[in-house]
Amino acid sequence: MHSVFDARFWHIRDRADTAEPERRATPPHLSDEVVRGFLAPLRRAVIRPGLLRWFEVWQIRREGQRMEALSPEALAAKVQAQAPALLQGGLTGPPLRIAIAGVREMTFRHTGKRHHPVQIMGGLGLLRGQIVEMATGEGKTLTTLLPAVVVALVGVPVHVVTVNAYLAARDAETLAPVLNAFGLSHGLITSETEHHLRPGIYARDVVFSTNSDIAFDYLRDRLALGRSRTVLAQIAQRVLSANAARDGQRILTRGLGFAVVDEVDSILIDEAQTPLIITAQRPGDDALTAGEDAILALAASLEAGRDFTLDRKKRNVTLLPPAETMLAGFVPPTAALVPEPARREALIQALCAIHLYIRDEHYILNDDGLVIVDEFTGRVMPDRQWQSGLHQLIEAKEKLDRSGRRETLAQITYQTFFARYLWFAGMTGTATEVARELQRSHGRAVFRIPTNRPSRRKIWATWLFGSDAARWRAVVAEAKSVASQGRPVLIGTRSVAASEHVATLLRGAGLAPQVLNARQDADESALIAEAGAAGRITVATNMAGRGTDIPVGPAVEARGGLHVILTEFHTAARIDRQLIGRAARQGQRGSARAIVSLNDPLFLDNVPGRVGLIRSLTIGYRGRLLGLLAEVLRKRAQSRAAAQGRRRRRETVQRAERQHKALGFRPDNI
Repeated sequence: MHSVFDARFWHIRDRADTAEPERRATPPHLSDEVVRGFLAPLRRAVIRPGLLRWFEVWQIRREGQRMEALSPEALAAKVQAQAPALLQGGLTGPPLRIAIAGVREMTFRHTGKRHHPVQIMGGLGLLRGQIVEMATGEGKTLTTLLPAVVVALVGVPVHVVTVNAYLAARDAETLAPVLNAFGLSHGLITSETEHHLRPGIYARDVVFSTNSDIAFDYLRDRLALGRSRTVLAQIAQRVLSANAARDGQRILTRGLGFAVVDEVDSILIDEAQTPLIITAQRPGDDALTAGEDAILALAASLEAGRDFTLDRKKRNVTLLPPAETMLAGFVPPTAALVPEPARREALIQALCAIHLYIRDEHYILNDDGLVIVDEFTGRVMPDRQWQSGLHQLIEAKEKLDRSGRRETLAQITYQTFFARYLWFAGMTGTATEVARELQRSHGRAVFRIPTNRPSRRKIWATWLFGSDAARWRAVVAEAKSVASQGRPVLIGTRSVAASEHVATLLRGAGLAPQVLNARQDADESALIAEAGAAGRITVATNMAGRGTDIPVGPAVEARGGLHVILTEFHTAARIDRQLIGRAARQGQRGSARAIVSLNDPLFLDNVPGRVGLIRSLTIGYRGRLLGLLAEVLRKRAQSRAAAQGRRRRRETVQRAERQHKALGFRPDNI
């Protein structure tokens, strides 16, 4: 991949001919792809800082010592004065070191925190477009300031991208005083931001937002502009068109300049398994509703194993001969289901709706109807729908008013979208496990930075139980025991239903837990702020697993700090590490334990044979089993789940490429 650090940003060879900055890479030749695939295993996927990097950090800290006597105005002026040199010579050399040192000093004056050496190193890595792995609690938010200020000063639009609105708002509030001190404008865009306000916010120097908001706004821009995307075409359209003022307002973004992507593994790996799709609502009709009800009734009459088979891991249904016979005799109430392929697809979707999509796990019901829950973040996605009629069939299953089906207008994958930035960089606490995939898909090695202080986190032995009931009893007992010592406890669950179930059990034991899940997301900031109090028990889904900093006071830390209980392993070990990383941050004390069951979906979906073997050897014992067995199951199950995820992401990219060719989603349009 072309290095944008070694060249000035306007010299990028594959920059698109558009009014706003954007990269549009030329598709590689097949021979180049073969050579890259052959050489990829020979390249290091994880790199660590060497002596030259540490020397560069020492130079910046020494430069910062000279600035401590400057007034705030003089300090800001000194940093701003580096912009012409950075613009002319690129982001390197003494001007860069002076700018970084100045941002570090200004941060201390406004927040009371001065970037420590590993944060400086992380900021330099981000400026160079690297994927930076910094351990949880090492201060990635402050690290973001270093590249954001430097790049914004040279006039490049900066997007600070994170995985949810809570984190975007928190980062914007935390970093605002320093940005203001340098005269840089900033703004926040979330799903709550009204459409007419977005152009003005995107015009600012630094924009804080979520990956989905920025990507969908980009797609809306592409649809609004159509083929009139070159510089000359847009100037002509604005000057000559009778609707020039209106058309100008439809252009939301300043283009894709520089992005700092927080929790980059979540966005480029977990959420990259499905494309982003812009749709238009098609109103439903009575005939369509009748067809959905009829096909759902047929699906409900079928029996698993006799009429169809389920693959829960792939969320796939295979019809068997008895079901084929029933389908052939089915009399559809609507013309849309007359063709045999349409009936077959509808029946498969109906079986998926009944058996593979579970309330309070994959979706919740609220005042707005059916709302999807993101399985990786535990957060609701109110503007999303499942495709191909699946969403409406689940609504029919839940006896809700039917929403209209949606017609696809445009789509893009996260892999393609972020590759269109002039350059982007990412941060996360858990990139090592997917370093090879990130290198192959984005041409970036993971830059692994050591912790500022040695970790004092204690990982207690895993407990494995033969039944769910025994597991929950152990969770309640451990939470009660640890909380009685004056330590806070965070209990992590994978679903809304599980979080509410364990909360009920805790209340039955005389405890008063706080619950953080997709139903209580409005209270997130308050719940997180209180989760580190002495004796506090918080039950949370994956919402508490990324980016959240649970403050723990000195008295609580002296008693052992926060204790985290994992009640179920996730499909990716990275997500488990994120949840564990809520404890013992920045050299504090803390602990974690996994308390799991043989009935957990990760085990049943990926290693059912080994689960059956363990049950046979233990004669179906439902109590506590050897913890080593859980680790053996976890490693094998997560390995298989990771391989399946890689296949899905590869298929997503390949499917998007085919659709561009077959359906007219041309690269020069979208």
